[in-house]
Parts: sequence; C-alpha cells; structure tokens
Amino acid sequence: MAVLIWLLIPLVAAIFAGLWGSWANRTRKARSDGPELDGYARFRAAMEKPPSRT
Repeated sequence: MAVLIWLLIPLVAAIFAGLWGSWANRTRKARSDGPELDGYARFRAAMEKPPSRT
C-alpha cells in the first residue's frame, strides 16, 4: 500500500504541473507585447544617441 502512495505523489504532481502550465499559457496569450516593444524601442533610441558632454 505504501508503494501506491509513493507512485501517486509524482502522478498528482504531474497533473498539477499540467494544469498550471495550461493556465499560465492561457493568461499569457491575453497580454500583448506592445508595452515591452515600446520600451525596447525607447531603450534603443537612447543607446543610439551620442553621449552628452556635461
């Protein structure tokens, strides 16, 4: 009987990981990459400017 419990632990963990992975992937699709790409464009523009002499 103890062997069955030890076999159920990885099975339950795998089921939980699958459910969590599908939930995490579902919420990621709802968010666009617009803000991240805008921030990257501002970063590149700042890096392309010559350094100011102060």
